[in-house]
Amino acid sequence: MRSPNSSLATRVPLWGTRLGYAVVATVAVATLVLVALATGLLTIPPGTVETARALLEQYGILAVFVAFVLEGAMLLRFAPNESIVPLAVLALADSTADVALIVAVAVVGATIGQTVLFLVARRGGRAFLLERGWIAVSEDTLDRFDGWFDRWGPVAVPASNTMLFVRGLVTVPAGLSEMDTRAFVALSALGTLVFETLLAALALHAPAAIGSIL
Repeated sequence: MRSPNSSLATRVPLWGTRLGYAVVATVAVATLVLVALATGLLTIPPGTVETARALLEQYGILAVFVAFVLEGAMLLRFAPNESIVPLAVLALADSTADVALIVAVAVVGATIGQTVLFLVARRGGRAFLLERGWIAVSEDTLDRFDGWFDRWGPVAVPASNTMLFVRGLVTVPAGLSEMDTRAFVALSALGTLVFETLLAALALHAPAAIGSIL
């Protein structure tokens, strides 16, 4: 006699099982990152928050979109993305709809940027990105992310979007793999949506806590 769990496994498609793992892993990693920030175990480099704040004050929601496109493509060198959504919520949001708009713009911008990087990695290859200095990380770091992607596959894409300072670096090994482009876009957007929603909620409901981080 089969157990209820094995029966359930036969009814749930493989993609659904993987998506479930991806959601759980993404939420777990994002929560750990937020706890690390809140407790001071991880810190955002000084000076970068001021740059993000100045851009938001001058350009508003457009700055959020452009910053996340650049960040998704691993080209954002002047401000950490972790500060952008909380600052935008504190500076620009007057309603829940405004918060939702900020998160949506962040998700769309980051997904566009990561998809561009994904396609460049697929067509140009790893050496192309490293030789041109597109990715501001060492080859050893990229090697570790290659191994992580090989081991965890689709779960690694959304989970990596919750990691500080190297967010989305799994985009490169994903582009070099046989992953379907549409699957990558969906998983990339999922990771960004979870992480930025948590950051926005923290800024909205615990502004003092987010203020201490920033």
